[in-house]
Amino acid sequence: MDQSRLILLTGATGYVGGRLLKALEAQGRRVRCLARRPEFLQPRVAEFTQVAGGDVLDPPSLASAMEGVETAYYLVHSMASGGAFEDEDRRAAGNFAEAARRAGVRRIIYLGGLGGGPHLSPHLASRQEVGRILRESGVPTIEFRASIIIGSGSLSFEMIRALVDRLPVMITPRWVRIMAQPIAIEDVIAYLVAALDVQVDGAIVLEIGGADRVSYQKIMLEYARRRGLRRLMIPVPVLTARLSSLWLGLVTPVYAGVGRKLVDSILNETLVTDDLAMRMFAVRPRGIGAAIERALLNEDRELAETRWSDPLSSRSAAREWGGVRFGSRLVDSRSASVACPPSKAFEVIRRIGGATGWYYADWLWRVRGFLDLLIGGAGLRRGRRAPDSLLPGDTVDCWRVEALEPDHLLRLSSEMRLPGRAWLQFEVVGDDSGSSITQTAIFDPVGLLGLFYWYALYPLHSLVFAGMLRGIVRQVAVQG
Repeated sequence: MDQSRLILLTGATGYVGGRLLKALEAQGRRVRCLARRPEFLQPRVAEFTQVAGGDVLDPPSLASAMEGVETAYYLVHSMASGGAFEDEDRRAAGNFAEAARRAGVRRIIYLGGLGGGPHLSPHLASRQEVGRILRESGVPTIEFRASIIIGSGSLSFEMIRALVDRLPVMITPRWVRIMAQPIAIEDVIAYLVAALDVQVDGAIVLEIGGADRVSYQKIMLEYARRRGLRRLMIPVPVLTARLSSLWLGLVTPVYAGVGRKLVDSILNETLVTDDLAMRMFAVRPRGIGAAIERALLNEDRELAETRWSDPLSSRSAAREWGGVRFGSRLVDSRSASVACPPSKAFEVIRRIGGATGWYYADWLWRVRGFLDLLIGGAGLRRGRRAPDSLLPGDTVDCWRVEALEPDHLLRLSSEMRLPGRAWLQFEVVGDDSGSSITQTAIFDPVGLLGLFYWYALYPLHSLVFAGMLRGIVRQVAVQG
């Protein structure tokens, strides 16, 4: 294993790419990430990892990013794109393949989609066309074709999670009986890392899946079993793929356009028909039960890591009212700039709560705390351990410090009585004007009551959180 080889990673802000980046950094690999907005990615990488600005649709930017690269990961897709996504996929893959060939890259590793037959969905057909373009580039290419990926934050898992958590009785269309070979995200990452050092000549296609062949209905029932839920499924023959995608848009947090592409892809069986990957690698994928159990154990920790929705481009319009739904969680985020270094801005955030207060409408916080006390919650009476310092695990009124990165990030977990779970996060990043403060409120609703709570109180929450951020900015200015 030569740790000095330079690796180019595309899609590092995405679901798979973000986890692959952490695995490569843990091994001490030299990695250069290609990102459209490098300033967003830079704070999330190790000190020894490079971040290069560029876009697969911009050939000149690829030429400079490829310099000195031995292996390039292509983890780009257009799941969230509108319009003619096939053309965009085709152009992006062609640009990447040509840049890799010109730069003398010795290997491309690509993760595509598993499925066969004459009637592939447009999305799956495009994923496989991308693989063909890369394989025909003249650069030795390893193309993995994966079945659905199970992991906290993955699109498929979040769809299943939302359906089962919210619907005690489900009207199930034909596609829930389609067979798949779901694979845990940890096993996908293990394959991608192992592909760096495996000996292959030319181009190769490898099919990967988990240990079990199951229908989507079996996956949902296994999830329900692991969560201790009882769910009734009533099959009906009349829900077409289009109707199913519209239905998913109503009852799950999947964006409408993405949901339709996902349902279209589900109509194809995703079963491994060639065991070459099992013969070439020591990876032994786990079964569906172990994959779901692992995802559930990791879901809270992975709140701070990548999700399928992280790299959604600005072309995919977010909803303008009620926050944005990422996975099963509802997110309300806003940012502001201050003319000081991150350390000064973070001082104000670090003192939040207790005697300092919440920088806006403290009387509303006291009313909310009193109501929480009436129903047996913590209220605001706990205050904080010290006025100027915080440690993970500290209480801050009705919150608890879940994560703390000095001068960069504070995440609080709510301990109020709620129909769900809630977090409040502050992130400070240096920029050209000084610093940018991003405030994010996150709510993981339980059932319809949780959704009603969020949307009923959203106008008030929006007022309070917006005022809080303005108050923080004012206090930063006062302190200079």
